[in-house]
Amino acid sequence: MFLTEKLRLVLKSTLAVVSIAACAGATIIYAGVNESGGEFGVFGTPGTGLPGEFGVTYEFINEATVDTWVDTNQINFFRVTMLMERMCPVATGLGSTFNETYFSEYEAAINYITVTKGAYALIDPHNYMRYNDPSDQPDSGSIIGDTTDPKAATTAQFQEFWTELASRFVSNPKVVFGINNEPHDMATSLILENDQAAINGIRSTGATQLILAPGNGFTGGHSWTQVTGENDDPSSEWLFMLVDPLNNTAIDIHEYLDEDFSGTHETCTQPGPSNLAALTSWLQEFNLKAVVSEFGGSNDPTCLELLPQLIQYLSENDVYIGWSAWAAGPFWGTNSACCGTTVGSLEPGQVNAEGGADGYTTVWEAVIQQTINLGGKRSNPTTWVIFGN
Repeated sequence: MFLTEKLRLVLKSTLAVVSIAACAGATIIYAGVNESGGEFGVFGTPGTGLPGEFGVTYEFINEATVDTWVDTNQINFFRVTMLMERMCPVATGLGSTFNETYFSEYEAAINYITVTKGAYALIDPHNYMRYNDPSDQPDSGSIIGDTTDPKAATTAQFQEFWTELASRFVSNPKVVFGINNEPHDMATSLILENDQAAINGIRSTGATQLILAPGNGFTGGHSWTQVTGENDDPSSEWLFMLVDPLNNTAIDIHEYLDEDFSGTHETCTQPGPSNLAALTSWLQEFNLKAVVSEFGGSNDPTCLELLPQLIQYLSENDVYIGWSAWAAGPFWGTNSACCGTTVGSLEPGQVNAEGGADGYTTVWEAVIQQTINLGGKRSNPTTWVIFGN
Protein backbone atom coordinates (compact mmCIF):
# COMPACT_ATOMS: atom_id res chain seq x y z
CA MET A 1 0.00 0.00 0.00
CA PHE A 2 2.31 2.71 -1.23
CA LEU A 3 0.75 6.04 -2.12
CA THR A 4 1.89 8.29 -4.92
CA GLU A 5 3.37 11.68 -4.14
CA LYS A 6 0.40 13.35 -5.81
CA LEU A 7 -2.08 11.44 -3.67
CA ARG A 8 -0.09 12.21 -0.55
CA LEU A 9 -0.29 15.92 -1.28
CA VAL A 10 -4.01 15.72 -1.99
CA LEU A 11 -4.65 13.93 1.29
CA LYS A 12 -2.48 16.39 3.16
CA SER A 13 -4.24 19.38 1.65
CA THR A 14 -7.71 18.10 2.52
CA LEU A 15 -6.74 16.90 6.01
CA ALA A 16 -8.59 13.66 5.34
CA VAL A 17 -7.52 11.94 8.51
CA VAL A 18 -7.67 11.78 12.22
CA SER A 19 -8.91 13.48 15.35
CA ILE A 20 -9.86 12.94 18.97
CA ALA A 21 -12.87 14.89 20.03
CA ALA A 22 -11.73 17.97 21.93
CA CYS A 23 -12.43 18.19 25.62
CA ALA A 24 -12.46 21.17 27.90
CA GLY A 25 -9.73 21.54 30.47
CA ALA A 26 -6.97 19.03 31.12
CA THR A 27 -6.85 16.15 28.67
CA ILE A 28 -4.43 13.72 30.32
CA ILE A 29 -6.69 10.71 30.73
CA TYR A 30 -3.94 8.07 30.95
CA ALA A 31 -1.00 8.48 33.36
CA GLY A 32 1.28 5.69 34.41
CA VAL A 33 4.39 3.61 34.01
CA ASN A 34 6.04 1.02 31.78
CA GLU A 35 6.27 -2.54 33.08
CA SER A 36 9.39 -3.91 31.39
CA GLY A 37 10.45 -7.54 31.75
CA GLY A 38 8.59 -9.66 29.23
CA GLU A 39 11.32 -8.93 26.67
CA PHE A 40 14.21 -9.85 29.01
CA GLY A 41 16.65 -12.75 28.68
CA VAL A 42 17.30 -12.83 24.92
CA PHE A 43 20.56 -10.95 24.45
CA GLY A 44 23.51 -12.89 23.09
CA THR A 45 23.57 -15.82 20.70
CA PRO A 46 20.43 -15.77 18.54
CA GLY A 47 17.77 -18.16 19.75
CA THR A 48 19.36 -19.10 23.08
CA GLY A 49 16.99 -16.93 25.11
CA LEU A 50 13.89 -18.32 23.43
CA PRO A 51 11.39 -19.19 24.65
CA GLY A 52 12.98 -18.60 28.06
CA GLU A 53 11.54 -19.48 31.45
CA PHE A 54 8.86 -17.45 33.17
CA GLY A 55 10.08 -16.13 36.52
CA VAL A 56 13.69 -16.94 35.64
CA THR A 57 14.63 -15.20 32.38
CA TYR A 58 11.55 -12.99 32.01
CA GLU A 59 8.50 -11.78 33.92
CA PHE A 60 5.80 -9.23 33.19
CA ILE A 61 4.69 -7.67 36.47
CA ASN A 62 4.89 -8.00 40.23
CA GLU A 63 1.28 -7.96 41.42
CA ALA A 64 2.22 -6.44 44.78
CA THR A 65 3.92 -3.46 43.15
CA VAL A 66 1.03 -3.01 40.72
CA ASP A 67 -1.07 -2.74 43.87
CA THR A 68 1.25 0.01 45.09
CA TRP A 69 1.05 1.89 41.80
CA VAL A 70 -2.75 1.82 41.73
CA ASP A 71 -3.65 2.05 45.42
CA THR A 72 -0.91 4.41 46.64
CA ASN A 73 0.21 6.30 43.54
CA GLN A 74 -3.24 6.20 41.95
CA ILE A 75 -2.06 5.82 38.37
CA ASN A 76 -4.41 4.32 35.80
CA PHE A 77 -2.13 3.19 32.95
CA PHE A 78 0.50 0.45 32.50
CA ARG A 79 2.47 -0.26 29.32
CA VAL A 80 3.32 -3.96 29.49
CA THR A 81 6.14 -5.25 27.28
CA MET A 82 6.27 -8.59 25.53
CA LEU A 83 8.35 -10.19 22.80
CA MET A 84 6.88 -11.23 19.47
CA GLU A 85 9.36 -14.11 19.06
CA ARG A 86 8.04 -15.56 22.31
CA MET A 87 4.40 -14.99 21.43
CA CYS A 88 4.91 -16.31 17.88
CA PRO A 89 7.77 -18.84 17.88
CA VAL A 90 10.29 -18.35 15.09
CA ALA A 91 9.80 -21.98 14.04
CA THR A 92 6.20 -21.27 13.01
CA GLY A 93 6.70 -17.61 12.13
CA LEU A 94 4.85 -14.40 12.78
CA GLY A 95 1.11 -14.86 12.54
CA SER A 96 -1.75 -16.49 14.41
CA THR A 97 0.10 -19.48 15.88
CA PHE A 98 0.90 -18.49 19.46
CA ASN A 99 2.97 -20.03 22.23
CA GLU A 100 -0.04 -20.57 24.45
CA THR A 101 2.03 -20.77 27.62
CA TYR A 102 3.59 -17.37 26.98
CA PHE A 103 0.23 -15.92 26.02
CA SER A 104 -1.42 -17.21 29.19
CA GLU A 105 1.36 -15.67 31.30
CA TYR A 106 0.96 -12.35 29.50
CA GLU A 107 -2.83 -12.49 29.68
CA ALA A 108 -2.65 -13.07 33.43
CA ALA A 109 -0.61 -9.86 33.83
CA ILE A 110 -3.00 -7.87 31.64
CA ASN A 111 -6.02 -9.22 33.50
CA TYR A 112 -4.51 -8.40 36.88
CA ILE A 113 -4.01 -4.79 35.83
CA THR A 114 -7.33 -4.36 34.05
CA VAL A 115 -9.78 -6.69 35.79
CA THR A 116 -8.42 -6.96 39.32
CA LYS A 117 -7.13 -3.39 39.65
CA GLY A 118 -9.36 -1.60 37.13
CA ALA A 119 -6.51 0.23 35.40
CA TYR A 120 -5.65 0.40 31.68
CA ALA A 121 -3.04 -1.85 30.06
CA LEU A 122 -1.19 -0.89 26.88
CA ILE A 123 -0.08 -4.00 25.01
CA ASP A 124 3.49 -3.46 23.81
CA PRO A 125 5.17 -5.83 21.32
CA HIS A 126 8.66 -4.58 22.12
CA ASN A 127 10.24 -5.38 18.77
CA TYR A 128 11.29 -2.18 16.94
CA MET A 129 9.10 -3.40 14.01
CA ARG A 130 11.51 -6.32 13.53
CA TYR A 131 11.02 -10.06 13.92
CA ASN A 132 13.01 -13.32 14.02
CA ASP A 133 16.11 -12.36 16.04
CA PRO A 134 15.81 -10.26 19.23
CA SER A 135 19.33 -11.12 20.41
CA ASP A 136 20.72 -7.62 19.89
CA GLN A 137 17.78 -5.25 20.01
CA PRO A 138 17.15 -2.67 18.68
CA ASP A 139 19.25 -3.60 15.66
CA SER A 140 18.81 -7.36 15.23
CA GLY A 141 16.00 -9.04 13.38
CA SER A 142 14.48 -8.53 9.94
CA ILE A 143 12.34 -5.46 9.26
CA ILE A 144 8.71 -6.51 8.99
CA GLY A 145 7.48 -6.06 5.44
CA ASP A 146 10.95 -5.71 3.89
CA THR A 147 10.47 -7.46 0.55
CA THR A 148 14.22 -7.40 -0.14
CA ASP A 149 14.90 -9.65 2.88
CA PRO A 150 13.84 -13.28 2.33
CA LYS A 151 13.88 -13.86 6.09
CA ALA A 152 11.53 -10.99 6.87
CA ALA A 153 7.97 -11.48 8.07
CA THR A 154 5.48 -9.91 5.70
CA THR A 155 3.07 -7.09 6.37
CA ALA A 156 0.26 -9.61 5.86
CA GLN A 157 1.74 -11.79 8.62
CA PHE A 158 1.92 -8.73 10.88
CA GLN A 159 -1.78 -8.12 10.25
CA GLU A 160 -2.50 -11.78 11.01
CA PHE A 161 -0.60 -11.46 14.30
CA TRP A 162 -2.60 -8.40 15.33
CA THR A 163 -5.88 -9.98 14.26
CA GLU A 164 -5.24 -12.95 16.50
CA LEU A 165 -3.97 -10.90 19.44
CA ALA A 166 -6.83 -8.40 19.31
CA SER A 167 -9.40 -11.21 19.09
CA ARG A 168 -8.19 -12.45 22.46
CA PHE A 169 -8.72 -9.07 24.15
CA VAL A 170 -11.74 -7.90 22.16
CA SER A 171 -14.06 -7.95 25.17
CA ASN A 172 -11.71 -6.13 27.58
CA PRO A 173 -12.40 -2.37 27.37
CA LYS A 174 -9.38 -1.57 29.56
CA VAL A 175 -6.89 -2.78 26.96
CA VAL A 176 -5.08 -0.37 24.62
CA PHE A 177 -3.27 -1.76 21.56
CA GLY A 178 0.27 -0.46 20.89
CA ILE A 179 1.23 -1.52 17.37
CA ASN A 180 4.98 -1.86 17.95
CA ASN A 181 7.82 -0.38 19.95
CA GLU A 182 10.13 2.18 18.29
CA PRO A 183 10.43 1.46 14.56
CA HIS A 184 13.64 2.93 13.17
CA ASP A 185 15.96 2.98 10.17
CA MET A 186 13.38 1.82 7.66
CA ALA A 187 11.18 3.38 5.02
CA THR A 188 8.58 5.56 6.70
CA SER A 189 6.11 4.51 4.01
CA LEU A 190 6.56 0.92 5.21
CA ILE A 191 5.83 1.95 8.78
CA LEU A 192 2.58 3.48 7.52
CA GLU A 193 1.81 0.25 5.66
CA ASN A 194 2.50 -1.92 8.72
CA ASP A 195 0.59 0.41 11.05
CA GLN A 196 -2.38 0.36 8.71
CA ALA A 197 -2.28 -3.43 8.47
CA ALA A 198 -2.33 -3.68 12.26
CA ILE A 199 -5.28 -1.30 12.49
CA ASN A 200 -7.14 -3.28 9.83
CA GLY A 201 -6.49 -6.53 11.67
CA ILE A 202 -7.54 -5.19 15.05
CA ARG A 203 -10.75 -3.67 13.73
CA SER A 204 -11.63 -6.83 11.78
CA THR A 205 -12.18 -8.60 15.12
CA GLY A 206 -14.77 -6.12 16.32
CA ALA A 207 -12.33 -4.59 18.81
CA THR A 208 -13.17 -0.94 19.50
CA GLN A 209 -10.39 -0.01 21.92
CA LEU A 210 -7.80 2.73 21.48
CA ILE A 211 -4.85 1.95 19.18
CA LEU A 212 -1.45 3.70 19.33
CA ALA A 213 0.49 4.00 16.06
CA PRO A 214 4.27 4.66 16.07
CA GLY A 215 6.40 6.54 13.54
CA ASN A 216 10.03 6.37 12.45
CA GLY A 217 13.22 7.41 14.24
CA PHE A 218 12.34 5.38 17.37
CA THR A 219 9.01 7.29 17.19
CA GLY A 220 10.75 10.30 18.75
CA GLY A 221 8.65 13.39 19.24
CA HIS A 222 11.60 15.75 18.78
CA SER A 223 12.34 14.31 15.31
CA TRP A 224 8.77 13.79 14.10
CA THR A 225 9.10 16.37 11.34
CA GLN A 226 12.75 15.58 10.56
CA VAL A 227 14.61 13.12 8.34
CA THR A 228 15.86 10.18 10.43
CA GLY A 229 18.07 7.14 9.90
CA GLU A 230 19.65 6.99 6.47
CA ASN A 231 17.59 9.73 4.87
CA ASP A 232 14.23 8.23 5.88
CA ASP A 233 11.22 10.48 5.36
CA PRO A 234 9.92 12.35 8.42
CA SER A 235 7.05 10.60 10.16
CA SER A 236 5.01 13.75 9.61
CA GLU A 237 5.02 13.13 5.84
CA TRP A 238 3.21 9.78 6.12
CA LEU A 239 1.47 9.10 9.42
CA PHE A 240 -1.41 11.53 8.86
CA MET A 241 -2.65 9.10 6.18
CA LEU A 242 -3.64 6.39 8.65
CA VAL A 243 -7.30 5.39 8.46
CA ASP A 244 -9.24 3.90 11.36
CA PRO A 245 -12.89 3.04 10.61
CA LEU A 246 -13.75 3.63 14.27
CA ASN A 247 -11.75 6.85 14.54
CA ASN A 248 -9.97 5.65 17.67
CA THR A 249 -6.22 5.66 16.92
CA ALA A 250 -3.66 8.06 18.40
CA ILE A 251 0.02 8.67 17.66
CA ASP A 252 2.56 6.85 19.86
CA ILE A 253 5.47 9.10 20.91
CA HIS A 254 8.68 8.55 22.89
CA GLU A 255 10.78 11.39 24.27
CA TYR A 256 13.91 11.39 26.42
CA LEU A 257 15.67 14.47 27.68
CA ASP A 258 19.37 13.59 27.51
CA GLU A 259 21.89 14.81 24.94
CA ASP A 260 21.03 12.32 22.18
CA PHE A 261 17.42 11.50 23.17
CA SER A 262 18.43 7.92 24.00
CA GLY A 263 17.66 7.85 27.71
CA THR A 264 21.11 6.45 28.49
CA HIS A 265 22.77 9.48 30.10
CA GLU A 266 22.48 10.75 33.64
CA THR A 267 22.24 14.43 32.76
CA CYS A 268 19.18 15.94 31.08
CA THR A 269 19.90 18.69 28.56
CA GLN A 270 16.87 18.62 26.25
CA PRO A 271 13.89 20.87 27.02
CA GLY A 272 10.77 18.87 26.26
CA PRO A 273 8.44 21.78 25.44
CA SER A 274 10.59 23.30 22.68
CA ASN A 275 11.61 19.92 21.29
CA LEU A 276 7.97 18.84 20.99
CA ALA A 277 6.78 22.12 19.49
CA ALA A 278 6.91 20.97 15.86
CA LEU A 279 5.11 17.73 16.70
CA THR A 280 2.47 19.66 18.60
CA SER A 281 1.86 21.92 15.61
CA TRP A 282 1.61 18.87 13.33
CA LEU A 283 -0.92 17.23 15.65
CA GLN A 284 -2.93 20.43 15.72
CA GLU A 285 -2.76 20.80 11.93
CA PHE A 286 -4.23 17.37 11.35
CA ASN A 287 -6.50 17.38 14.41
CA LEU A 288 -4.66 14.43 15.95
CA LYS A 289 -3.93 13.25 19.48
CA ALA A 290 -0.87 11.52 20.93
CA VAL A 291 0.27 9.50 23.93
CA VAL A 292 3.88 9.82 25.12
CA SER A 293 4.17 6.16 26.04
CA GLU A 294 7.86 6.31 26.99
CA PHE A 295 9.98 9.01 28.62
CA GLY A 296 12.34 9.16 31.54
CA GLY A 297 15.13 10.81 33.44
CA SER A 298 17.56 10.21 36.28
CA ASN A 299 17.73 11.72 39.76
CA ASP A 300 20.25 14.27 38.52
CA PRO A 301 19.09 17.83 39.34
CA THR A 302 18.89 18.62 35.63
CA CYS A 303 16.33 15.86 35.13
CA LEU A 304 14.40 16.69 38.26
CA GLU A 305 13.92 20.15 36.79
CA LEU A 306 13.16 19.19 33.18
CA LEU A 307 10.91 16.15 33.76
CA PRO A 308 8.05 18.10 35.38
CA GLN A 309 8.35 20.76 32.67
CA LEU A 310 7.76 18.06 30.05
CA ILE A 311 4.74 16.61 31.84
CA GLN A 312 3.30 20.06 32.46
CA TYR A 313 3.66 20.83 28.76
CA LEU A 314 1.72 17.70 27.87
CA SER A 315 -1.07 18.63 30.27
CA GLU A 316 -1.31 22.15 28.85
CA ASN A 317 -1.66 21.03 25.23
CA ASP A 318 -4.84 19.15 24.49
CA VAL A 319 -3.30 17.17 21.63
CA TYR A 320 -1.75 14.93 24.31
CA ILE A 321 -4.03 12.51 26.15
CA GLY A 322 -1.60 10.39 28.16
CA TRP A 323 1.90 9.35 29.20
CA SER A 324 3.82 6.50 30.82
CA ALA A 325 7.30 6.72 32.35
CA TRP A 326 10.14 4.26 31.67
CA ALA A 327 10.43 1.93 33.53
CA ALA A 328 9.35 -0.34 36.33
CA GLY A 329 9.37 -4.13 36.28
CA PRO A 330 10.23 -6.97 38.66
CA PHE A 331 13.52 -8.04 37.03
CA TRP A 332 15.47 -4.78 37.01
CA GLY A 333 17.04 -5.35 40.43
CA THR A 334 19.87 -2.86 40.93
CA ASN A 335 20.14 -2.21 37.19
CA SER A 336 19.11 1.11 35.74
CA ALA A 337 16.16 1.10 33.37
CA CYS A 338 17.35 4.34 31.83
CA CYS A 339 19.32 7.49 32.31
CA GLY A 340 22.69 6.54 33.72
CA THR A 341 23.96 3.56 35.66
CA THR A 342 23.09 4.37 39.26
CA VAL A 343 19.51 5.60 39.42
CA GLY A 344 17.97 2.12 39.36
CA SER A 345 14.48 1.44 38.03
CA LEU A 346 11.06 2.82 38.95
CA GLU A 347 10.03 -0.48 40.55
CA PRO A 348 8.84 0.14 44.14
CA GLY A 349 10.92 -1.55 46.82
CA GLN A 350 14.11 -2.07 44.84
CA VAL A 351 17.47 -0.35 45.31
CA ASN A 352 19.94 1.25 42.94
CA ALA A 353 23.45 0.07 42.07
CA GLU A 354 24.84 1.77 45.17
CA GLY A 355 22.34 0.12 47.49
CA GLY A 356 20.31 3.28 47.98
CA ALA A 357 16.80 4.25 47.00
CA ASP A 358 15.94 3.56 43.39
CA GLY A 359 14.13 5.79 40.92
CA TYR A 360 10.73 5.10 42.44
CA THR A 361 11.74 7.23 45.41
CA THR A 362 14.22 9.65 43.86
CA VAL A 363 12.47 10.31 40.54
CA TRP A 364 8.86 9.14 40.65
CA GLU A 365 7.89 10.19 44.16
CA ALA A 366 10.19 13.23 44.10
CA VAL A 367 8.82 14.83 40.92
CA ILE A 368 6.65 12.74 38.59
CA GLN A 369 4.01 11.87 41.17
CA GLN A 370 3.50 15.55 41.92
CA THR A 371 2.57 16.29 38.31
CA ILE A 372 -0.28 13.80 37.90
CA ASN A 373 -3.52 15.54 37.07
CA LEU A 374 -6.12 13.30 35.49
CA GLY A 375 -8.45 16.22 34.92
CA GLY A 376 -9.48 14.82 31.56
CA LYS A 377 -10.27 11.40 33.04
CA ARG A 378 -13.51 9.85 31.91
CA SER A 379 -15.31 6.74 33.10
CA ASN A 380 -14.62 5.12 29.71
CA PRO A 381 -11.79 6.84 27.81
CA THR A 382 -11.96 4.18 25.10
CA THR A 383 -15.05 5.89 23.71
CA TRP A 384 -13.06 8.97 22.71
CA VAL A 385 -12.98 9.63 18.98
CA ILE A 386 -9.35 9.87 17.87
CA PHE A 387 -9.31 9.75 14.09
CA GLY A 388 -11.86 11.28 11.74
CA ASN A 389 -13.19 14.52 10.38
